[in-house]
Amino acid sequence: MKALKYSRQREAIKDFLAARTDHPTADIIYSHIREDFPNISLGTVYRNLSLLAERGEILKLSCGDNADHFDGCTAPHYHFFCRKCQSVSDLELPDMDIINLAASRKFCGKIEGHTLYFYGICKACNTREKLEEESFSQTNENENFSQNA
Repeated sequence: MKALKYSRQREAIKDFLAARTDHPTADIIYSHIREDFPNISLGTVYRNLSLLAERGEILKLSCGDNADHFDGCTAPHYHFFCRKCQSVSDLELPDMDIINLAASRKFCGKIEGHTLYFYGICKACNTREKLEEESFSQTNENENFSQNA
């Protein structure tokens, strides 16, 4: 792979991602990088993110929410996508090389790895949903009591 000329902006993007576990979008990265580099363009952030992902220095995650998310951790791991708030988080699971072995049995080529996303509702959204249901239920009970009184 061809050596890249050093770029303070690219390093800032990598450092920003390395310090986070929330898998931000390009827009979020751009808004934070602008604090240190006020003249940086969104296009420059996108180009650097694409380059870093292409070189395997970061991960680019497409979870189906029409926005790419980026991860500074390139070690094999799994991700959870919340269908309510569209957050992406790491899901700590033991290594699942068994998936590669199972796929290899059904595929004539060479399996080198896999990507796996889990979808559902995150803890924060689940808690918020339960509180809203309880509040709604309490309101209905109070309204029924008032009507019957």
